[in-house]
Amino acid sequence: MTSSTQALPAARGAGGADTPPARRLAKDRAQSTFYWMVWPAVIAFFLFHTVPVLVGIFFSLTNYAGYGAWNFVGLSNYVNLFKDDRVLQAYGFSFLFAIAATVLTNLISLSIAMGLNSKIMARNFWRGVYFVPYVLAILVIGYVFQFFFSNSLPKILASIPLFANNILTNETWAWTAIVALAVWQSCAFAIIIYLSGLQTIPRELYEAASLDGAKPWRQFSAITFPLISAFFTINVVLSLKNFLQVFDPIVALTNGGPGTATESVTLLIFRGGFSGGEFAYQTANAVIFFIVITIVSLFQFRVLQRREADF
Repeated sequence: MTSSTQALPAARGAGGADTPPARRLAKDRAQSTFYWMVWPAVIAFFLFHTVPVLVGIFFSLTNYAGYGAWNFVGLSNYVNLFKDDRVLQAYGFSFLFAIAATVLTNLISLSIAMGLNSKIMARNFWRGVYFVPYVLAILVIGYVFQFFFSNSLPKILASIPLFANNILTNETWAWTAIVALAVWQSCAFAIIIYLSGLQTIPRELYEAASLDGAKPWRQFSAITFPLISAFFTINVVLSLKNFLQVFDPIVALTNGGPGTATESVTLLIFRGGFSGGEFAYQTANAVIFFIVITIVSLFQFRVLQRREADF
């Protein structure tokens, strides 16, 4: 009896006691591997993102023109930004453009996504067709749209005063052409996001709702939209953030004109900072713009996620 009792711990030590240390060793090796994978990315992010941001904030407190000597001027660049009519106009245009483009992009994308998610002929083909604009270079598309708005459209709609002349030279309505280009190009990505959300909804829910006599609009408001609300949040936040930073469509269509009527914040920063001798001043503008976008995005997440909880 004694010998068998003594043999039992030995057996446990030979089999079971060695297992936890072996597992811990394997876990430690896996963690060390993960660290070796993560640290290079962290270091690269710090060197190529964090350091330039800190250097930019430093120079925003100077009068550096991008070359030559410089001196500290404190917060004067930031104070002057709020007194600059051109800067305020650029912010106004950027927000007007971003709100209009965000609303249109999500309305059109959700409608198309619902159509592409239904049982239609050549569904996969049409999904590919609608994704093509996202693959094409925006500048190439922009120059095609420029030719359309400046040459083709005035000939087609010559009887309408607004389109009889080149709309890109109209200070009041030139921004609508930029919205049209940006929405056309951005809908492709938004459609993919909405399609991903729509495909997570079980078909049985719609069948049960149909048996209960629910009409299509009732099915959308009670089933579809609540279940894709998280995807709606992602699309709205990304759309507004990207549209606030609009640059390429403006360069391709109007280059900020006529005058400064379609000059966005990013275009103003680029022009003044790199070719206008306002490096420090526009760096301060970039810092303010970064803070504005961060606040707007966080506010959107807070409001939209609260709405998701209500569903």
